[in-house]
Amino acid sequence: MMVPGKKSTKSKKDSKKLKKKKKVNVVPIDPRAIESDWWDTFWHKNSSTPGLVIPIDEEEGFRYFFRMSKKTFEYICSLVREDLISRPPSGLINIEGRLLSVEKQVAIALRRLASGESQVSVGASFGVGQSTVSQVTWRFIESLEQHAKHHLGWPNHDRMDEIKSNFESLFGLPNCCGAIDVTHITISLPAVQTSDDWHDAANKYSTLLQGIVDHEMRFLDIVTGWPGAMSLSRLLKCSGFYKLCEHGDRLNEKARATIDGLEIREYIVGGVSYPLLPWLITPPGADGSSGLMSNFSAAHEAARSVAVRALSQLKGSWRILSKDMWRPDMRKLPSIILVCCLLHNITLDCGDKLPKDVALPIHHDMGYGERICKKVNPLGSTMRENLAKYLQHNKRNALPN
Repeated sequence: MMVPGKKSTKSKKDSKKLKKKKKVNVVPIDPRAIESDWWDTFWHKNSSTPGLVIPIDEEEGFRYFFRMSKKTFEYICSLVREDLISRPPSGLINIEGRLLSVEKQVAIALRRLASGESQVSVGASFGVGQSTVSQVTWRFIESLEQHAKHHLGWPNHDRMDEIKSNFESLFGLPNCCGAIDVTHITISLPAVQTSDDWHDAANKYSTLLQGIVDHEMRFLDIVTGWPGAMSLSRLLKCSGFYKLCEHGDRLNEKARATIDGLEIREYIVGGVSYPLLPWLITPPGADGSSGLMSNFSAAHEAARSVAVRALSQLKGSWRILSKDMWRPDMRKLPSIILVCCLLHNITLDCGDKLPKDVALPIHHDMGYGERICKKVNPLGSTMRENLAKYLQHNKRNALPN
């Protein structure tokens, strides 16, 4: 993950804060003073909320409200328990005066991220106040950002071989390492903070999230926190991923020899808003309907759509990202987005499937058109032609004699 420069300084401060928290002695608390029956209370209160199509089955209802199974929920609790179990602020109590359990704290944070509803509304559904929702959610985000990093990262050699094999078997593209796309996270800013940098092409204020995903829509690399007015090509150049690729430290495995001695190196696929590079292959544009490029265009679009669907599922599951965030702390915003990406990956890693009752957007960036990037690297053009020739050769060989 990479965010604008100011974020790195804050991350170090946050890390120190978490370390300091671990040094705080945990005060023994009478178990009877902790609210442990939170789910029964929550389900009884919210299972028939007007305006929501909530599953009748309790297990499915849990998945609907928190976007995961109870087993995955327990796993997430185990990741953050040590931080959340430290002596809590005095505000972390319910209306009956009992301390919130770790499970209820996690549930409050997940519901806030999943629904995108106001802190007041989320608090009302759990019987806590707005300030408690705010404290709990941020404590959870800080902790998960620290303890779930292993769920989002560039794959090792063996895992990458598996990804490339699946991209070829699914879409016919050899040596493809992933798909890239960008979405806008819209925000409402106070007048004193408004800036042309954040004012995007859709006449909204937003920040950007760029994600590279594997064939299963798992995020392998993200960049976030940059202003929504930036072009995708500029955002790409600001990313650590771009620098690693340009320096030969990523997408650098040995090129694969194919038909007639053609060599195809490792690459990812992206849309027309990106520059055509040796390691980032974009659509052929107007030439896409020609005989040589037609098969490639279809395969490319199918592979690229994996990233489109991943971002749609991310914003459909964690709706805090799909609604206008009301005056967010811009220093905390990248962490909120990162944690939603981590949660997306964790549910995939744990084998969870999104409940059918959760509606997904038709497209993750409705209202935003694609700005065509005309930057073309000659080596990128050669790579694209080699891929087109490879697909055409395979199609001919697949035809019956």
